[in-house]
Amino acid sequence: MTSGRGRVDVDLSGKVALVTGGSRGLGKEMVQALAAAGADVVISSRHQEACDELAATVREQTGRTALAVAAHAGRWDDVDRLVDAVYGQLGGVDILVNNAGMAPLYPRLSACSEELFDKTIAVNLKGPFRLGALIGERMVDGDGGSIINISSIGATHPTMTDLPYAAAKAGLNTLTVGFAVAFGPTVRSNGIMVGPFLTDISKAWDVPSFQDHARRRFPLQRLGEPSEIVGTALYLASNASSFTTGCVLTVDGGVSVSSPFMSKSG
Repeated sequence: MTSGRGRVDVDLSGKVALVTGGSRGLGKEMVQALAAAGADVVISSRHQEACDELAATVREQTGRTALAVAAHAGRWDDVDRLVDAVYGQLGGVDILVNNAGMAPLYPRLSACSEELFDKTIAVNLKGPFRLGALIGERMVDGDGGSIINISSIGATHPTMTDLPYAAAKAGLNTLTVGFAVAFGPTVRSNGIMVGPFLTDISKAWDVPSFQDHARRRFPLQRLGEPSEIVGTALYLASNASSFTTGCVLTVDGGVSVSSPFMSKSG
């Protein structure tokens, strides 16, 4: 919402925001920020208990409606059921955040199984396509809305150890532009390509070594804190970005311009 010349306030009152992969990590941060900005939220992930727990916290801290719906983002039927549940209980979606993802690693390309490849593509690309298609069309028939796809710098800087994931995220960037074309002018579609954040997934990293590498190689010389996704997400969710669509913003601390890092570990 624009408030006076040159001033922008992020007010999402009266909006409904759906976040997949919303019970932890960057998804959890975005859920809490969207609710704090006034939106009612739908938290979806594979685990109902985790969704319920965060929903209770959101209701207590913000007073907003928080609906918890367990669904597997890579399964077509689950996505359809999720949409039916949200529209049935809350009447619509104004902000869709396709955040759910998986990035399994393997020792060499030939060791990536067909099952692992299919799961990676399903969660990172097939699910966002189906969810964006269903909700985007309903947004067009209603009052419009904003679609935000959470991508990765792997989409433009793939490595040997995460190639199916990188390919899926590159496809997600293409979906971002395609949704903008398909659903404009009332629906905006944008993406965020994220770099290394200290979320739950970082527990599998050698964090001290990674932090030391960041100090020597990254322009901002550190890894990202989960809360640092919030500003970009709120910008794209709100009318602050009313003239922005088909755009993929990079939030990575400068990692993607750090060629010595990218050439070694992606």
